Amino acid sequence: MKDLDFTSQEFDQALEQACQLVMQQYASMYDKPGYPNNSPSLVASWFDESMPQQGMPFADLLQETQEKVLQSATMNMGPHMYGYVNAGGTQVSTIAELLAASINQNAAKWHLAPAMSEIEKRVVQWGADFIHYRRDDEQEIGGVLVSGGSAANLTGLTVARNMFFEQYKIRETGLFGHKPFIVYGSNETHGCVDKSLELLGIGTDNYRKLACNDDFTLDIQSLSRQIELDKQNGFVPFCVIGNAGTVNTGAIDDLQAIADIAAQHQLWFHIDGAYGGLAASLPSLKQRFKGLDRADSVAVDFHKWMYQPFEAGCTLVKNWEQLNRSYYKRASYLALDKKSDGRFDFNEHYFQLSRNAKAFKVWMSFKAYGAQAFRDMIQKDIDLSKYLAQQVESASDLELFNQPELSAVCFQFVGEGSKSEEELNQLNQDLLNELEKDGRVFITGSQLYGKTVIRACLVNHRKQQEHVDYLLDVIRDVALLF
Repeated sequence: MKDLDFTSQEFDQALEQACQLVMQQYASMYDKPGYPNNSPSLVASWFDESMPQQGMPFADLLQETQEKVLQSATMNMGPHMYGYVNAGGTQVSTIAELLAASINQNAAKWHLAPAMSEIEKRVVQWGADFIHYRRDDEQEIGGVLVSGGSAANLTGLTVARNMFFEQYKIRETGLFGHKPFIVYGSNETHGCVDKSLELLGIGTDNYRKLACNDDFTLDIQSLSRQIELDKQNGFVPFCVIGNAGTVNTGAIDDLQAIADIAAQHQLWFHIDGAYGGLAASLPSLKQRFKGLDRADSVAVDFHKWMYQPFEAGCTLVKNWEQLNRSYYKRASYLALDKKSDGRFDFNEHYFQLSRNAKAFKVWMSFKAYGAQAFRDMIQKDIDLSKYLAQQVESASDLELFNQPELSAVCFQFVGEGSKSEEELNQLNQDLLNELEKDGRVFITGSQLYGKTVIRACLVNHRKQQEHVDYLLDVIRDVALLF
């Protein structure tokens, strides 16, 4: 090589070879186990080498990549993934990522990425329209693509802090000398909120994690009482977080009631919809998401229920100006290009300056499939989850722990005969460990009511009823080891 480029013929051949590996992944995804179960020491040994000083033939590199990376990958894309909230990606998005990488756009300033900047603005509007998040005056919603749900919640809470306390010039003076700002959420709210409050200098001591109802939704009366108590004690109630699908069970808080309380006390209302927010697009769940449009900020994840590959989180707020007032900082090296022609710079509306074009794959997917196809797939996942819950509830060797509104189903394997709570917890912890070793399906657990449960999350457009039946067969098969 005279430089770092192949010749045209070499590059064409390299792309063809790489595409063949991609095709092999898609061809084998239904047959591959959910988890390869290679030990950490083994995987580490594959990459334990000195930095190469000279290059190797690209065909050999692809072969090594296939053996060490592709063949050993946890099968997020396949139908046997039930852990956490992992979608399978789409083929259009796979192509989109290749095309986006080929032009290497920095979606920070308009003149660095003209089309990608406009595409991100459009994806923000489409995402807001998809979940029926609108303004009363029908003006544009503001928003930004981020890495995922954690970053989307941090971004929403950053805007909340900066806007709510703008009169105190919080960006310039910091939090010093102010009374504690109190944030409210349920004890089922995602752990990224704790991290966000630490990063924002608010502190988790000022985070009220309130009790849940039996259906794992926020107890509205507890919220009202706690706000009044904090006011009496001289604190400053600041923000309440509603869940549009908790990670544990997919519970949807009473968003309308929370919006009423936020309005009554003049609090910022943020919604964590990273897992379930996109289900607000479904007619069947319209009433359950009532009040979402009243939120000041909403976090959603396109790499969950829009089936995009990582990363594609999004924060939505009521207008672009709030993002600008939260993040803009003039820098001499960024401020000399012309602004009279309507160009829009995302670096003036978010923390990052270097940003890849996350919105491009979402834009291509909307264009290729249409919004209705995504609604159909989300509804299919929910229907499959209800089917799984029915199978669990009707079985003598399983116990159901939640009725799924979305697509998370929590249950225990109880087997035959009576067992103590401690014995059941240990049994299910051991079973989860053995299921990972077995590898045929990938499934994780959680804690509900202090009990260890198996948690199946169905967020995959490729998953069908036979895969759910297979899951239960595998669980019972592995349980025979005990």
